Amino acid sequence: MTDRENLATEGAKDQVKGAAKQVEGRIRSTVGGATGDTTEQLKGKGQEIKGKIQREFGKAEQDLDEEDRKEPA
Repeated sequence: MTDRENLATEGAKDQVKGAAKQVEGRIRSTVGGATGDTTEQLKGKGQEIKGKIQREFGKAEQDLDEEDRKEPA
């Protein structure tokens, strides 16, 4: 697999993993809020933010790959 293919594949994986982290963090934060557990709520918010960063990083990897493909070889 070439570096270009790796970049596109890794970008897609990061987007999926990041989205999953975001959802998990949102659930954790909601449960923490409902139970009054502020520590759990904050951990959930932190996980949600990490997931968003990972998802955005994956998008950037794919965008970079698309730009590379547009340039003539």
